[in-house]
Amino acid sequence: MSVPSPRPATVTTVDALVVGAGLAGLYMLHRLRGLGLDTVVVEAGDGVGGTWYWNRYPGARCDVESLEYSYSFSTELEQEWEWTEKYPTQPEILRYVEHVADRFGLRDGVRLSTSVTAAHWDDARGRWHVTTDAGDAYDAEQLVMATGCLSMAKTPEVPGTDSFAGRTFHTGHWPHEKVDFTGRRVAVIGTGSSGIQTIPMIAEEAAELTVFQRTPNFSMPASNRPLDPADQAERKRTYREHRQAARTSGFGVPVEAATQSALEVSDAERDARYEAAWGVNLVGLLSSYTDTIVDRAANDTAAEFVRRKIRETVTDPQVAETLSPRDHPFGTKRPCLDTNYYATYNRDHVHLVDLKATPLAEITPRGVRTSEREYEVDDLVFATGFDAMTGALLAIDVVGRDGATLRERWADGPTTNLGLQVAGFPNLWMITGPGSPSVLSNMMVSIEQHVDFVADCLAYAHDRGETVVESTPEAETEWTEHVRVVGEATLYPQANSWYMGSNVPGKPRRFMAYIGGVGAYREHCDDLAARGYPGFAFSTPRAVPAPA
Repeated sequence: MSVPSPRPATVTTVDALVVGAGLAGLYMLHRLRGLGLDTVVVEAGDGVGGTWYWNRYPGARCDVESLEYSYSFSTELEQEWEWTEKYPTQPEILRYVEHVADRFGLRDGVRLSTSVTAAHWDDARGRWHVTTDAGDAYDAEQLVMATGCLSMAKTPEVPGTDSFAGRTFHTGHWPHEKVDFTGRRVAVIGTGSSGIQTIPMIAEEAAELTVFQRTPNFSMPASNRPLDPADQAERKRTYREHRQAARTSGFGVPVEAATQSALEVSDAERDARYEAAWGVNLVGLLSSYTDTIVDRAANDTAAEFVRRKIRETVTDPQVAETLSPRDHPFGTKRPCLDTNYYATYNRDHVHLVDLKATPLAEITPRGVRTSEREYEVDDLVFATGFDAMTGALLAIDVVGRDGATLRERWADGPTTNLGLQVAGFPNLWMITGPGSPSVLSNMMVSIEQHVDFVADCLAYAHDRGETVVESTPEAETEWTEHVRVVGEATLYPQANSWYMGSNVPGKPRRFMAYIGGVGAYREHCDDLAARGYPGFAFSTPRAVPAPA
């Protein structure tokens, strides 16, 4: 049995401790304060914002439209805030988050520059003992992990990453000051979302840009533009109806429901529909037909449409083919939105290296060596993604009832009840955790739904005089199996993606998100709440909490 480390001299007693001051953590603080709970948020960064505090790389912007990627809990907030672009940039989103923190008086509840290192459950007292890297400790009844799905950055598994003599950057931990690439030789490793967004921007400045690609990604034009004031005013006029449509949709973004198979229409009709969806939003192409994510032949029609667009854009046929994904169905790795990504490879000073043909061997003091040759560069940019969904949670030493650790429980992959709780870890909540729609949705819709469920469940418990809430093992097993069955009915498991944990060596391969749909998930959660939260056990601690 794991024994909690000795307590520091000072322990802060709170009703709830929230880890992470991003969009989820701030709304959780707002809701818990509304319940009268003394709540503190601890945040590793030097400011609020979460994902949008850390991801400052050139070209960083959201792939969900600004009028969708925003809070809905306050009608005053959504009416007063003015977005400037269809897809908001990182600086604009960060300003929005900071505005929310100020408008709702949340900053005084956040402890910055503080990372949680361990959380141990005291079963007798029904409380969590939490320690941080700053030497602080908290005695908390409720512990809420708002740590984000894509917050644990990873570097490539290749020798020599510390030997490079030039400047190195990771898109997930970009400097706060501007990085100037003018006249420099730059290498970018990785062509996921951050790579696809930053490569065209770096190409504008660099004297020479070499992109090292292991797996090509499907990307679609963002068609970004300044927002028309009249369009924004119209959305604000109908926001309530639009928000409800988002909550009941499949991906958290309202789209017209498909009614036909991609295989039951003519080629001309199908192409016309794909053209109409091209460059509209992230999910339009994927949602054009009923069977795109469940039938490989149907999916191939969309995949080939995108590959044809690549061939039409990239002038060198060999480069176009190298950029064309053929090893996974369209949409089974998160599709990207871009601004001039494929056209960037038509520039004379931009070079593409196919790591499938010439594998990455090592990072050297002078640059990057593949099986074929060494590329000398001045700057090295890692756009190598994240240990998604579970990385940030497992970085903390979480110990539940009877000394069980979260790392041990998830050794074969994450198991949860609704992506919210794990049996044997009472009062531990995850916002958009594995087993929830999370990364397969507009995160704002999923964040608000999760926070509201947790807050309402705690209000229900406290009204009954009970302070301990825990998923039952049976409910966890049933939900985890449901997530697996629904996932395996789709094409998602056919891809080696971060959805599956495939980008992290040794990580269990399991489809970690729930593909049943945002609307269906919400309906299920609402039904549980209406019936008194079956699948969750409510109790009181055996011992009176000791004073801090």
